[in-house]
Amino acid sequence: MPTLSSRGRRRNELITGINITPLVDVVLVLLVVLMVVSTYIVSQAMKVELPKAATKDEVNQEPLTITILRDGSIRLNDREIQENDVLDELRFAYRSRPDAPVVISADRAVPYGRAVQFVDYARQAGATQFAIKVEEDR
Repeated sequence: MPTLSSRGRRRNELITGINITPLVDVVLVLLVVLMVVSTYIVSQAMKVELPKAATKDEVNQEPLTITILRDGSIRLNDREIQENDVLDELRFAYRSRPDAPVVISADRAVPYGRAVQFVDYARQAGATQFAIKVEEDR
């Protein structure tokens, strides 16, 4: 004759229900780890060493950003772009936002003249406000 345990079940009875709470906990922890790691990987992939300055300007509205990486690749608003297309893309952007400022970020290893070339592209496209992004020296 089967005996009853302290919970009221028979000892030899199989447990047929699945408790998914531990599974959900593990999946959520893995999701958080994935989010943290992917953010770190993306931030390291676009590492730009900015030059230092004693002061920096604050921009009040969402600017158009041009980033010149150490390897010579160019990004417009975090999207990789060829240098031949920069002027056309800026002109297209200024049709919808004629008063948008342009922020140029160039790696410290990029020659100064190259950064000035992109300031010139911004002016040709119609920019009246632009800045070169620097790291504040403390």
